[in-house]
Amino acid sequence: MVHELTTVPPIFSPYPPAIHPRHELIDRQTTSWAAAFAIGTPELRSQLVKHGIGTFAARVLPYGREEVVGILADFVLWLFGVDDGCCEEGELGRRPGELLGMLSRLLRVAQNPEAPMLLEDPLALGLRDLRRRISRYGTPGQVARWVDALREYFLSVVWEAEHRSRETVPDLNDYTLMRIYDGATSVVLPLLEMGHGYELQPYERDRTAVRAAAEMAYFVICWDNDLFSYHKESRTGRYFLNVIRVLEQAYGLSPEQALDQAIAQRDRVLCLFVRLCDSLRAQGSPQLRQYLDSLESFIRGAQDWGISSVRYTTPDDPADLPAAFRETPLYTDPAPLEIPAISWWWDLLPREGGVPAFPRSEHHAPLFAVPHTAARRSA
Repeated sequence: MVHELTTVPPIFSPYPPAIHPRHELIDRQTTSWAAAFAIGTPELRSQLVKHGIGTFAARVLPYGREEVVGILADFVLWLFGVDDGCCEEGELGRRPGELLGMLSRLLRVAQNPEAPMLLEDPLALGLRDLRRRISRYGTPGQVARWVDALREYFLSVVWEAEHRSRETVPDLNDYTLMRIYDGATSVVLPLLEMGHGYELQPYERDRTAVRAAAEMAYFVICWDNDLFSYHKESRTGRYFLNVIRVLEQAYGLSPEQALDQAIAQRDRVLCLFVRLCDSLRAQGSPQLRQYLDSLESFIRGAQDWGISSVRYTTPDDPADLPAAFRETPLYTDPAPLEIPAISWWWDLLPREGGVPAFPRSEHHAPLFAVPHTAARRSA
């Protein structure tokens, strides 16, 4: 059944666009890397290399070290090789127990690349190469966090496979909790630090508010991805999970009503994220400020790529995605979302007497266009 959704409107993005000046080279190198390690079937690989994944990495790390931007691009393509090839389109995607076994073996390769296992498996060979390069540019602590985040991602895709096997749709709270992991967002964070050559110290990273800021970024990135990917996913004829589908089922909404609800949720979280980052910057180290800058670049980079990549624009069956972003949110309700897994985020900052961070605009604001060249954020 095709769930019709006509138009995704321009959504709020308070951050300026930017892209690494070497993005075209990085994208070509990622295409070569995918071929060298035979990631996915030839058909899947030919699709993935058209999605501009190197450009995605270049938007997420627009001012990062070129070598690390390249690692991020290759890693994201590898993740799509796992997600598309093994989970969404592969037979293991409906066999959670077998999928767990396969992912556990890959996790062992990431933990200990010298382990004599999966020596002929293309995904394992690619992962060994990624681990070697990440170890070159990251500290032991960053490598360990990358492995831990990979475990979180693997756990979440097994959870999704269980729903796929039964063709069930989770409730909104469970979906929210798992979506911030199965979007493979947390596994990118150590690479953001590596890209700028620093390591955020545990006394700052492990603060509840800093951890919450990262989770808010994951939420916005994943909700935005659900908005941009709904057209593509709903037309495959296969099972799919998406916040719009979750909201449709949970509240008996039409796709358009669910879209409006999802935009309201991401706007309210993004408004809170802006306020929290402002508060953390006022008391944090230079490394923490760089970390927060990277979260903002991650949000904006994912947005720009999401509305421009053929992965989601699907030219053969065009999706009606926005070409630009709003400067102001449509929804600014300062009250917590009624989602228990994340409602505690709103306890981290005073409500300011109920005054929202952004005034509600009754008119459409000017739009940011997707850039073709880098534009450095002003100091």
